[in-house]
Amino acid sequence: MTFALIILFCLLGSVVAVGFAGLTLLLKEGVLKRLTVHAVNYATGTLFGAAFLGMIPNALNSMSGGRVLSAVLTGIVLFFLLEKLMVWRHCHRGECGIHSNAGTLILLGDSIHNFVDGAAIDAAFSSSVSLGIAASVAVFAHEVPQEVGDFAILLESGYSRARAFAYNAVSSTCAILGAVLTYFFLVSLQNAVPYLMSLSAASFLYIALADLVPNRRGEANLRGFVYQFGCLFLGIGTISVLHMQRQWCAWRAMP
Repeated sequence: MTFALIILFCLLGSVVAVGFAGLTLLLKEGVLKRLTVHAVNYATGTLFGAAFLGMIPNALNSMSGGRVLSAVLTGIVLFFLLEKLMVWRHCHRGECGIHSNAGTLILLGDSIHNFVDGAAIDAAFSSSVSLGIAASVAVFAHEVPQEVGDFAILLESGYSRARAFAYNAVSSTCAILGAVLTYFFLVSLQNAVPYLMSLSAASFLYIALADLVPNRRGEANLRGFVYQFGCLFLGIGTISVLHMQRQWCAWRAMP
């Protein structure tokens, strides 16, 4: 019974969240294009917020600061090498211009993030059903705005609406994988979770700083600057509020 609840609420926190966020893809082309410009700025804020306010602090709860920062640094270097390899592969296939690899990297980082979310939901249900439900609702709440930003990044990277939705849906199923593996190998995977969180944080920071921020530095007018910073801080604020709400729900659900 507990295992069935874990799978059900993992679907709520991941796949259903993607479907809910995917409703934005039904907007008309012109509206979606204008929304994407602001959503990418918003996504930059959510990536910063998720990394600095969620993943890194959670990793610090389980291992020393030195190890966490080393894992984050290693992750940033690995993602840098991965992006360089992808550019090299594209350039040797023919035309060589500026390749946006943010889409591929966001899917990879999001898959790790979803895996950790699944593991967290399983661990919460192992403590109590009420705590598991609270954790699942919190995951759903922070996934929806993040997935909206992810869709914007994928669309700007050249993905069609159908591909963006399909790939994000596949990425979201990593939450179920994380929950299933944690359910059967909880003790073995507990030591790996902080490292996975650190790698996920590294991917989000790299995407934001290497791909999203440079593409937005061309805003020269005051209005564009205000919109850019407004969306950026709105993204950070959203994650901050949801993170505090998640902690409060977990505290209230404790027996």
